[in-house]
Amino acid sequence: MTSADVFVGIDVSKDCLDVAARPVGLAFQQNNDEPGITALVARLLPLRPVLVVLEATGGFELPVAVALALAGVPVALVNPRQARDFAKATGRLAKTDPLDAGALAHFAEAVRPPVRPLPDAEARAFTDLVQRRRQLLEMRVAEQNRLPTAVTAAVRARINAHIEWLTQEIEQADQDLRCTVEQSPLWRAKDELLQSIKGIGPTVARTLLSSLPELGTLTRQQIAALVGLAPWNRDSGKWRGRRAIAGGRAEVRSMLCMAALSAVRFNPVLRKFSARLQAAGKPAKVRLVAVARKLLTIANAVLRDQRPFDPALAQ
Repeated sequence: MTSADVFVGIDVSKDCLDVAARPVGLAFQQNNDEPGITALVARLLPLRPVLVVLEATGGFELPVAVALALAGVPVALVNPRQARDFAKATGRLAKTDPLDAGALAHFAEAVRPPVRPLPDAEARAFTDLVQRRRQLLEMRVAEQNRLPTAVTAAVRARINAHIEWLTQEIEQADQDLRCTVEQSPLWRAKDELLQSIKGIGPTVARTLLSSLPELGTLTRQQIAALVGLAPWNRDSGKWRGRRAIAGGRAEVRSMLCMAALSAVRFNPVLRKFSARLQAAGKPAKVRLVAVARKLLTIANAVLRDQRPFDPALAQ
């Protein structure tokens, strides 16, 4: 690092962008809209920042991240929990938007999170479809849970009508996703490769395509850690704690755990793998997580090698 290296943190909210730059001590605020983002990029370009860090905040960060990336500025999106833990570790207990921007700039300078390619417009549209389908499913489950507690026939009828409408919307979302995949030769090829693995169906494949674009480009250890399926050590001296998983991309992890239930029944490689763990006395939850991690590493290898899953080769 030279004295000219500049690191920038941007705290993103729905309406505002709070910016801090180290070590120049620059701090300012812009509106989170097109004119504000344009002005922000114009102010940062002369600084030639080594890295700009933003938190992943449900989509509000994407317009400014894309604008910076198109201007040739290195951008990294980080997990908000990771950034907050770093701020606490450096003694910053107070929390305001300007303070968070300063903490992100410090995080950029000290940690140097990796810069990964941002999704293009087509990928973001596909991700929106996948997320919308997930939201519709959650709403339908909530309504189904309310139905048994409804007292009057009128309320039950309204709930049933809403469930029927949500079911139609889910079917339409499935059709939209299927059409989007079929219209893209690249996604269609990846989708077919992923579904060649017994245990991975259309829903899991499309979740992996939208929420885990790094699949096939990382090592098996890196991809497991990214999803949150890599067990953490908890040792101190002679004491050995229980290994546990945490963090990562929860929507991908939960989908893979559901797929693991199917994989142990229909995928011969994973069925034998689970049987070996059971013979070794591993609890059911440990076996489930291990199978989900194995399923993820197989999917990573299939996309990396661009070859359909071969049980004989996997064994």
